[in-house]
Amino acid sequence: MQNKKILIILGHPNPNSYCAKLADSYFRAAESSGHEVQLLKLKELKFDYNLNFGYDKTIKQELEPDILMSQTLIQNADHLVFVYPSWWASMPAILKAWIDRVFLPGFAFSYQKHSPLPKQLLKGKTARIIITMDAPTWYYKWFNRSPGVQLLKQGTLEFCGFKKVKVTYFDQIRFRKLNKLEQFILKTAKLGAMGA
Repeated sequence: MQNKKILIILGHPNPNSYCAKLADSYFRAAESSGHEVQLLKLKELKFDYNLNFGYDKTIKQELEPDILMSQTLIQNADHLVFVYPSWWASMPAILKAWIDRVFLPGFAFSYQKHSPLPKQLLKGKTARIIITMDAPTWYYKWFNRSPGVQLLKQGTLEFCGFKKVKVTYFDQIRFRKLNKLEQFILKTAKLGAMGA
């Protein structure tokens, strides 16, 4: 198994959340297996949550140091791991804000003059989405149609050139007994050890 450069993005604002435990489990297992791994806790970053002028080139919005650092970490990574809860079938505001500010034209993609399709600037990278929810997975997938996953997987990562984006669902968190929650943590550690 080839070692990878892995960036974990923790999209839960609570540093003591179950998502934080999952991210830490992945991090420790990946590091122990020889992967070069970094854990980015979005709650610790300082940046304006709003893309104030959209993609208007005539008005420049300053990129804060933490946004520039995030872009550098993404550029240097082979594999990104997103860990976040499903809130209202999507993602926490902090994660959506970070995506809006980081995955910009010129960094993640660029418009092409004679094509409606973008030039993908993050080609060759892979990703894993680890999403927790209180609903059953079948309900999220079949009734809600996985809006948060679709937004991140197809609407962002694959749009920018990621070639393989896999999803791990941990459902009914509110109702799970401790031993089941521990099993989810162990499963996450296995993914980390494999760099998957």
